[in-house]
Formats: sequence, structure tokens, C-alpha cells
Amino acid sequence: MVPPITKKDNIACLRVRNAWRLRGGAGGGRKTIIFGKVLGGLPGLTRYCCGMSLTQKNSLYLFLLLCAALLGASCNQAPRKQPPARPHFEVTEASVADVQQALKRGDCNCEQLVQAYQARIAAYDQPTRLNAIIVTNPQALATARLLDAEYRRTGKLRPLHCIPLIIKDNYNTAGLQTTAGSLALKGFAPTEDATLVKKLKAAGAIVLAKSNMAEWAFSPMVTISSIAGETRNPYNLAHVPAGSSGGTAAAVAASFGTAGLGTDTGNSIRGPSSHNALVGFRPTLGLLSRAGIAPLYLRNDTGGPMARSVADATRLLDVMATGPDPADPLTAYCAGKIPAGGYQQFLKKDGLKGARIGVLRTLSERHPDPQVKALFEQAVADLRKAGAVVVEVEIPNFAQVSSGQWASVFKHDINQYLAALGPKAPCTTSTRCWLRANTRLISKIICKMS
Repeated sequence: MVPPITKKDNIACLRVRNAWRLRGGAGGGRKTIIFGKVLGGLPGLTRYCCGMSLTQKNSLYLFLLLCAALLGASCNQAPRKQPPARPHFEVTEASVADVQQALKRGDCNCEQLVQAYQARIAAYDQPTRLNAIIVTNPQALATARLLDAEYRRTGKLRPLHCIPLIIKDNYNTAGLQTTAGSLALKGFAPTEDATLVKKLKAAGAIVLAKSNMAEWAFSPMVTISSIAGETRNPYNLAHVPAGSSGGTAAAVAASFGTAGLGTDTGNSIRGPSSHNALVGFRPTLGLLSRAGIAPLYLRNDTGGPMARSVADATRLLDVMATGPDPADPLTAYCAGKIPAGGYQQFLKKDGLKGARIGVLRTLSERHPDPQVKALFEQAVADLRKAGAVVVEVEIPNFAQVSSGQWASVFKHDINQYLAALGPKAPCTTSTRCWLRANTRLISKIICKMS
């Protein structure tokens, strides 16, 4: 039962009203937390309270108790549940398909994806001395935000939408340092992308970082450069990742990017891919443009994808193999020879059935390591098990026909590349580049001679 309001309550009302006036007056003071929304503040309460009959005051008292009960109940309610945070998408060993499915499901957006890869680079590249990365792209997050906005607007993903790529440092990348692993080009940022980089960007891929390489791509065995030092193998830091695309291979194997680009003159995509448990394609010469790639030996040079699977490498190949490029005359030979519908249509689980695979033991039997030989023989057995027809191949006079495959015209090829870089290039001939890269060494020699 609600107790009746007495004369003492009237006096209390007057005291409240007078106290309110001392705090700022009845007309414009602060409103009370509880009654402000109901009666317009404490001055309103005192006006209603004082001067009422006992019946009116009892009714008001009951009304206020009900309001207080309702307010108290609302204050004690559990806080409204916030929408769940985005689930974490694990980028380690993620495929192109994994990334794009995560974007479609909303497991992450492009910006978060790029941040996850950047975090791996920061945590594992230099701290472990893996040393696969020369420079990261400061515009990667901005590009990711643009791709997020595009997806919100269109609801469509491009073929490689938000796929973070590791690009070998001999590919020109607009606004991002490109050195071919040499101190001679330190600080040089081209104004235009290599043709293959342009195509990948147009398909939605993001250049996340530039990878270390054997300087000027000269070594197929190790990845050591004057610009960044030595890259190690992520599976065993005491081992090498091979060369010359060892930086891309180590970075992709360590999940610093979803996939990457290498170049191959003699073995520089295939070797590092095999050393780091990846798939690397050396495409037929002329299928992919070499425009904007620092050359080693243009007669043999080609770019190509490096990825965790045949499927991922094929996705990149489809984007890059689009026909002749006027900037690379050799690509004229691919005109009309790229299959309609691209290469992904040939991704079949039983694709090895009936395929004829040649094994050239002239190369594999040159003093192999016992473990390597065992793995090689197991691979041959696996091919047969998958339905392939394995053919033992011998090439007469192999030593003779395989000679003369080295970069005898490197100076000519690299001079053409350097001249095409324009006036902002730090050196425009191989001789000047050598002098620029070896300034300290030359200075030491002069000092000793004087």
C-alpha cells in the first residue's frame, strides 16, 4: 500500500523547490536524471507537488513510484548484444579460392586481409632472418580500401580481387622501388608497371611487396643481392631457397602473400619452386610479355607465376596470357594460340591419365643426394600411379646441344632496359651502374693506391 502524503511532505517539497532555486532558478536550471523526461525537471516536480490536495499528491506519488520501477528495470537489463565481430580468416597457406570465398562470406574484408599478410611479414621476415622481402608497398592498404568499396558497390569480385602478390624485384612497379637486386638502382621507382604487373592489377591483385633475388638474376642456386643480402629457406633457415627467384619462393612459402611472380632464364622459377614446396610455371617463350622486366638473357627470359597449387598458378597465368604485346615482339608468336576460355578449363583431377611424361635421367643422375634421388623416384612412381605414361628420354650429344646457353649478351640486353627507364633512372648503362654500385669499393682501392 502506498503511504499517504503528509504535511511534512509538503514542507519537503518546498525545501526541494528552494534548494533548486539556489542552484540556478526555477526556469532554466539543469534537469534531473529521473524526472526530467516526465515533468520537465525538478522545478516542474515542485510546482506539481506543492499546493496539491492529498488525493492528488497520493496519485502523483503512485505514478512516480511506477516510473521509478520501470526505469529501474530498464537500468538493470542486460546490455544489448553487439553484432558479432568478423571471424578471423587465417591467411597461412590460403589459396586464391580460399581468399575470395572468405571475402564473399564476409569472414574478412580486403583491408583486413592485407593487414594480416603485413603482420606476417613484420613478424617473420626480418626477426627470423628469412630476409625474403626488399620493400613493402605503402599503398597496399589504400588499394585494399578501394577494392572493398568497389565490392560493396558492385557485389562482384574481379578474377584476382584482393589477392596480395609478392613481385620479384626485377619487375617494374610504378611508384615502388625496383632494383633487380642491385645497389646500382637503389631508390629508383619506375613511373610505369611491367606489362604483367599491369594485367594483374587490372584483375584486382595487390602488389604487396617486392622480393629479394639473385643480383641481376645471375644465380640459379642462391638468392643473394647487394641491395638486401641473402634469402634463406623458410622450411630450414640453414638451407637455401635456390635462385634467382628465391625471394618470391620463400615469401609465398612463408605465407607473406597468396602467390607471386618470378622470372626464369634457365631454372629460376622452377628451382626455387621445387626448393620451397610450390608450383612454378615457366611458360613457353612468347606466351607472356617481358616488357618492363630487367633482362638477364632475352633469348631465354620469361616471367611466370609461383603459387601453392597448380590451380592458383593457372589463375595467374590466365590473367597474364592475353595475347601479343607490342612492347615485346616475341609475343607475336602466341597470336591465336591461347585456348578460348583460358587454361583453367584444363584443371582436371584425372588430368594425368594417358599423359606422356618424359624423364631425362642425364640431368637427374649427376651425383644426386640420396634423399633427393629417393624423392625423385617417388615422384616418378606417383606419376605412374596417377595414370601417366612415363617415358625414359635420352638426347644424343646432350652436352653439345645444351652448350652456349649462358647470358653472353647480358650487357646489350640490360643497356636497352636501362635506356628505356628514362632520365630519372640512376644509371643508364651497365658500366655506369657498376660504377654506382661499387663506389665504396673503388674508393677503398684508390685510397690504398695513394
